[in-house]
Amino acid sequence: MHTQPTAAAAGTIDIGGDLTVNRLGFGAMRITGPGIWGGPPSRDQAIATLRRVVELEVNFIDTADSYGPAVSEELIAEALYPYPDDLVIATKGGLLRPGPNRWVPDGRPEHLREACEGSLRRLRLDQIPLYQFHRVDPDVPLAESIGALSELKDEGKIRHIGVSNVTEAQLREAQRIVPIVSVQNRYNAADRRSESMVDLCEQEQLAFLPWAPVQEADGNAGVAAAARRLGASARQVVLAWMLARSPQILPIPGTGSPSHAAENVAAAGLELTPGEIEAIGKGG
Repeated sequence: MHTQPTAAAAGTIDIGGDLTVNRLGFGAMRITGPGIWGGPPSRDQAIATLRRVVELEVNFIDTADSYGPAVSEELIAEALYPYPDDLVIATKGGLLRPGPNRWVPDGRPEHLREACEGSLRRLRLDQIPLYQFHRVDPDVPLAESIGALSELKDEGKIRHIGVSNVTEAQLREAQRIVPIVSVQNRYNAADRRSESMVDLCEQEQLAFLPWAPVQEADGNAGVAAAARRLGASARQVVLAWMLARSPQILPIPGTGSPSHAAENVAAAGLELTPGEIEAIGKGG
């Protein structure tokens, strides 16, 4: 019987120079209800999933105030508080939720302050280790939104600031206001629009958190061939490819199932050949 690999097999990454985590995290969006709205179908299963990933040495959990809304953060605290010393919880603010599958940007400084303080309460934290601006609001100057996060950082409510769903120009604008330690953009084997952002994060030692990391994993011939050789799932192979793609990529696959979570973490133990990495990167 094979031993279940843990997230430690992925190696580590430093976030902001002072937070070291295993390089396979957990995205806590899918522990909520359908449409990322309301409570999960089984609260017990959601809590079991969170406890399972921590057992498997995952020490980076990514969430947002808008997941539920509020539900994901509340479940994390219920399942894991008091937190292990090495656990880093990252959350995000800047999206309103008028209903299931609906996401409305709100980058007003007063909203971001309210969102951050709500996250602190729900997560039972005095300081959020990594707070990410969830999406740029076209109706609010980026400098105002980032300026509000910078003030929260000065007050000690946020340790490090990240950005999400940004262009390089938006990242540069944010960096002129406050140090940015991470970028969270959509990126997977099929959607490579953030390729240059991955390279930039590697050059500048920023953490790159790909969201939707395993979507469309099945349509790639290189993924299918590696999966056959390794006796692994397409999802696991894509996660292994992400880990191989850049040392600054911190994949955060999400699920509401303890067994799927263990399957995702097991990807940290897969070794792809250089030829497989290249074939997956070419889409075939």
